[in-house]
Amino acid sequence: MTKISYSKDVDVLLIELSDEPIAYAEDEENIILHYSQEAKLVLVEIMDFRHFMSKETVTALLAS
Repeated sequence: MTKISYSKDVDVLLIELSDEPIAYAEDEENIILHYSQEAKLVLVEIMDFRHFMSKETVTALLAS
């Protein structure tokens, strides 16, 4: 299961890799990695997404 969504209101890209419960998270500047109890990556959050991607990429995400 992989689900990608973008929240324009807060400029965050979410990449859901699993539906397992989140046990803990680690952050590195604008990226937050969420892990399960077994240390499996469950969710990736990219904050201030527009700073990482081109205007065309953001426009395409908003159109989908």
